[in-house]
Amino acid sequence: MSEDNELIIRERIICAPSSTALKAFFYAIEMGVADRKSALPDLRHTFDSWLFAAVTHGSGTLIYGDEEFSFSAGDCILIDCRIPCRCTFSEAAPSEMIWLHFSGATSAQYYEAFTEQSAIIFHPFSFEKTAATIREIHRINSEKNNNAEALTSGHIAQLLTIALTSGCKTDNMDSALKKKLQAVNAYIEENFTEDISLERLSADFYISKYYLSRQYKRIYGKTIFQHIIACRINYGKHLLRFSDNSVEEIAHLCGFNDQSYFVRQFKKAENTTCFVYRKKWRE
Repeated sequence: MSEDNELIIRERIICAPSSTALKAFFYAIEMGVADRKSALPDLRHTFDSWLFAAVTHGSGTLIYGDEEFSFSAGDCILIDCRIPCRCTFSEAAPSEMIWLHFSGATSAQYYEAFTEQSAIIFHPFSFEKTAATIREIHRINSEKNNNAEALTSGHIAQLLTIALTSGCKTDNMDSALKKKLQAVNAYIEENFTEDISLERLSADFYISKYYLSRQYKRIYGKTIFQHIIACRINYGKHLLRFSDNSVEEIAHLCGFNDQSYFVRQFKKAENTTCFVYRKKWRE
């Protein structure tokens, strides 16, 4: 790739956070606007810091660690600055990227949550709002506003919220994950009366139990355990209505080893007792 494709830092603002900002705020370290001719600045440090960038024009490639990613206008990038990276634009059209290097507050926790559900290059729901927020941080810090640090902290929080609510893995990865979770869900609904553990599901479906648990809740809005209990309670309702089995027998048929636990879970789910529920449907 020719040197003409590299990014040039057309503007740069370097910040010196106060002790208050270092202890309490999200704070800016550097920010700027880049186009062709020179790579983004080497922003790797021994302390935790991150880079948020918005691609306003053009397209290009990001080499991040050992991986290569493509980006285009309308995309945003959120990366850990301790990992080596290099960014280049294609020659096809005018190119521009606005960026912010930041740290502080709960940046690490936000980034961890972001990477659990998102790719480092994502397309926000409102790119215009995202780019405008970065530009506002640039303006505040270039004008040396007295409240610059507090205002900057609030805007960085907005950017991180945008990343968390807009980012998603690539369609192929998401599709493959959803297919696997659908298979897990179907297995639960067919075998809920058995002893189903997270360890067993992890082994049977070749997926980390922690990743399975987290992604299942993200997709279905409830935990695997909650779904198993719901399936058992629904089957219990069916048996209470259409069989003459005792509550103890129904508990075991539903997969509960303890009748009292079934009774408690049933009341929690239906806001009534097994006896009252059965009587209601028999009258």
